[in-house]
Amino acid sequence: MNILIVDGNEKEASDKYKEMGMDTQYEVYSKIIDNLSNNKFNTIVVHPAFKNDYLPYGVSLDDFDGIAWTGSVLNIYDMTPSIINQIELAKKLFTKKNKIFGSCWGLQVLVNAAGGIIRKNPKGLEAVVAKNIEINENGLNHKLYKGKNKNFDAFCWHYDETESLPENSIVLASNQKSDVQSIYFEKNNCSVWAVQYHPEFNPTWIAGLMQQRKEILLKENIFKNNLQFEAQQKFFFNYKKSNDKVRIKKYADLIDSKYHTLELENWLNEIKS
Repeated sequence: MNILIVDGNEKEASDKYKEMGMDTQYEVYSKIIDNLSNNKFNTIVVHPAFKNDYLPYGVSLDDFDGIAWTGSVLNIYDMTPSIINQIELAKKLFTKKNKIFGSCWGLQVLVNAAGGIIRKNPKGLEAVVAKNIEINENGLNHKLYKGKNKNFDAFCWHYDETESLPENSIVLASNQKSDVQSIYFEKNNCSVWAVQYHPEFNPTWIAGLMQQRKEILLKENIFKNNLQFEAQQKFFFNYKKSNDKVRIKKYADLIDSKYHTLELENWLNEIKS
């Protein structure tokens, strides 16, 4: 079975991750899909943000059973060519019979392409941890959240949120920062599961992201001071060896790899069914 990973970033953003010795967002996605499926899926990565002819020679959009859409540093309302190219790809995918999973930027592209509206969140940046996400009744009955606690925390980084929903869409979870933390909708024969957070991220990778964006996190008051920032970053970077019982309990949802990737595992199982 084949999965198409759509890289939401322009090349410059991915290069910054590489310069810090981090995986790019599409590499993070590729590895977690391989891990969760025991390498049972063939994955191909495409880069529509900076390539017009992004599909490899001889490959068609009809060749894929699932589509995974990564995060990005882009803001969809800027409507640059790299953004428009991704929206047009989403519209093409809606004409196919496939299953799509979007994380953060992925959600925003898919919502926009399906007729919804994304805006800058008036409540500001939600970063590092999306706290106390609550699954509603529709979510509790949806396969996306099979095995998930009704309330949970997740890794995140986003300035934007869904302002209006695509037709026939269903919100599955919310928190105080955003009414739309996850969504389900169908478009023609295509089904979309999308989340505003990042189940694909892991604590070590998020520690690298924190270092890359330290100045922003302090400026936006996500952390009150440098000491608080360094304590949390150090914990995420060394969580496997940590003896900090308070943080181990506080971030239990995030350091349990089986639990924080559950939405992706459920989606992969849906593809196989």
